[in-house]
Amino acid sequence: MNRIAVLITCHNRREQTLTSLSALFICDMPKEFKIEVFLVDDGSTDGTGDAVRSKFPNVNVIQGNGNLFWNQGMRLAWYSAVQQNNYDFYLWLNDDTILEINALENILDDFKQAIKIENKAVLLIGACKESVESEEFSYGGRDEDGPVIPNDEIQKCKYINGNIVLVPKSMFEDLGNLSKDYTHGMGDYDYGLRAQEKGYSCYTTKHYIAVCPTNKRTPTWCNPERNLSERWKHFNSPLGLNIDEYIFFRKKFWGQQWVLDVVKAYIKMLFPALYNKITVKNY
Repeated sequence: MNRIAVLITCHNRREQTLTSLSALFICDMPKEFKIEVFLVDDGSTDGTGDAVRSKFPNVNVIQGNGNLFWNQGMRLAWYSAVQQNNYDFYLWLNDDTILEINALENILDDFKQAIKIENKAVLLIGACKESVESEEFSYGGRDEDGPVIPNDEIQKCKYINGNIVLVPKSMFEDLGNLSKDYTHGMGDYDYGLRAQEKGYSCYTTKHYIAVCPTNKRTPTWCNPERNLSERWKHFNSPLGLNIDEYIFFRKKFWGQQWVLDVVKAYIKMLFPALYNKITVKNY
């Protein structure tokens, strides 16, 4: 029996979290696999944790302090799983991501195919779309040119969104947990890039396997309709750009180019309307 630890973190999205879990538990599963869920309730005040305990008593609910956000919440979920048992796989799952009925079968089949190609462990990323009716990419694997769109074949990618990611045990033993250096964002990108530095490949699924709509609004930190005080606050916020962690991330993987990337970020925050006008014109 292959054991998969499903890792989730959530905060004040009770109905979305319950819907995501409901979709997970009705997924078709190969007989040789079994899932166990570790969910961090990061200080929810809307009753998310209690609702999960009531509806899904087999879920391991871990209480957070409200200051973990995505990356640190997922780190805690992963740590909790490792402390409880010896798993063959770890599956990251966002609580706003709704798996299709055959999602787990597909990601495991695609993983097996990628293993045959690489002859070693790989990171397998699930492709998500905007809605049930849509074929528009929302999250998954990306490269320098943008999203890697599913095309009925597994494809390599460079950057990974953490909505659905399958990590085999051997890779976890080599790379460890998500980085402690990020609060909310960038931890997923960091993990994928670290994997590639270690000689592993990242692949995306052949097909869309879940629905997760994107937030199409302009981020507050670079929104010209927001005043400078609001932009500055979100420029430094875990839910915004989080400039200190952004600088660390850029230094880690982009060498001296980090300076130019950070200068661009400051210009975009200080003069968003001008930045957008210049970049659109140049494009």
